[in-house]
Amino acid sequence: MMNRIENMKWRLPIFFFISSCITLSVGIIGRDYIIKHVELPQTALWITLLVGLGIISLMIGYEAALTFQRKLDVLHLAIMQVSKGNLSSRIDVPGTDSFDTVYEDFNEMTDWVEGKMRLLQRLGEESVMQHMNSNEAAVLEERKRLARDLHDTVSQQLFAIHMSSASLQKMLVSRPEAVGAVVEQLVTMSQHAQKQMRGLIAQLRPLELEDKSLGDALDQWFPVYCNQNGLQGKLDLQYQTPFSEALEHQLFLIIQEGMANVVKHAKAIHVLLALYETDNQFVLQITDDGQGFDISRTQQTSYGLATMKERAQRLGGSGEITSRTGSGTTIKINIPKFT
Repeated sequence: MMNRIENMKWRLPIFFFISSCITLSVGIIGRDYIIKHVELPQTALWITLLVGLGIISLMIGYEAALTFQRKLDVLHLAIMQVSKGNLSSRIDVPGTDSFDTVYEDFNEMTDWVEGKMRLLQRLGEESVMQHMNSNEAAVLEERKRLARDLHDTVSQQLFAIHMSSASLQKMLVSRPEAVGAVVEQLVTMSQHAQKQMRGLIAQLRPLELEDKSLGDALDQWFPVYCNQNGLQGKLDLQYQTPFSEALEHQLFLIIQEGMANVVKHAKAIHVLLALYETDNQFVLQITDDGQGFDISRTQQTSYGLATMKERAQRLGGSGEITSRTGSGTTIKINIPKFT
């Protein structure tokens, strides 16, 4: 390898030396030819020779620069691919070029980065699963508490509503003047029961992924969520590769966080939720047509936006948020896909 690198620094000087010799030889031959076959004044002769040699030099220099530019373009394109998440990008090494060493070093570096990203994603998935398993006992205990709360609050309210409504028919005959007060009491109790139920539901940990794939859960959850919050939503799922359980869990939490931000802050009418795959990564995108915001001011203090990025980074991915005041917001999450 070192021999190739050493040879590279001599290649241009040698190339220009050879091109200079060729240019000089062509100049001498051209001068002799013009002197023998063309009658020109001495000044015109030298001007013609200089112009011809200049053109030849430019052509040779351009071809040399173009050759090196092509090699640099190959390297630059590969770097751009890796920077965009395509960790499988590699450069073909012809084996006969001084750039082979650079290409080989790039491929080795990318192999190392890809290996580290695979490890990071696997460790992230294991961490997510361990966290989920450690919370199972707490979730069961929380369900028991919610069951007790339902029995002590909403269940009793519903029983009282049932008893009051059952007495209405008799009261219409015996005490019609008291029916209005009972109806008003029923409305108050039903509103109270509804408020308590909403509070208990808000405490529940989302369970839409239990026994469902991510796609099935989104098909069920997304339109209902949009309808409940006055949004016109479009769901676009285009992927074939199955997700790991940990990845499904993290993506679903990111989606819930992103949609919650749309409802709380965006004041949007339309929202697009897209989940698709490329050759090298999974891409999640949430786009709304809301009021947008100034990223430089909001992003540093927004817990929800930071949480989404952290969840993506935990699996070796990245998050990007694009917004401008009055022009809506786009949340884009990229997760590497290893096959």
